[in-house]
Amino acid sequence: MSIVKINALTVPEESRDLVEQRFAARQHAVDHAAGFEGFELLRPVKGEDRYFVVTRWKDEESFAAWRDGDAHTAHAQQEGEEPRKPAATGAELLEFEVVLESSPSKN
Repeated sequence: MSIVKINALTVPEESRDLVEQRFAARQHAVDHAAGFEGFELLRPVKGEDRYFVVTRWKDEESFAAWRDGDAHTAHAQQEGEEPRKPAATGAELLEFEVVLESSPSKN
């Protein structure tokens, strides 16, 4: 069964556009990582003020390999780029195993 990692980001109102722009700029950076199954960036609308960065992985080993390898590259400052001020003021990693699932493409 797949696993899901959710990075819950606390983002001040004035930084929301910046967060979305940064994720859009590297939207497909993880697509080719071994065991990667999907990504979603969820914007808060009602009842929550944090953004959720949801990733789905084949297994814990795939996530760990990406986290300990390519994730550092994806988040690293590029050569010649101005230092970036963090847009989020806090983050919490939530971790889940998929127990049941249903979608039109899998039925």
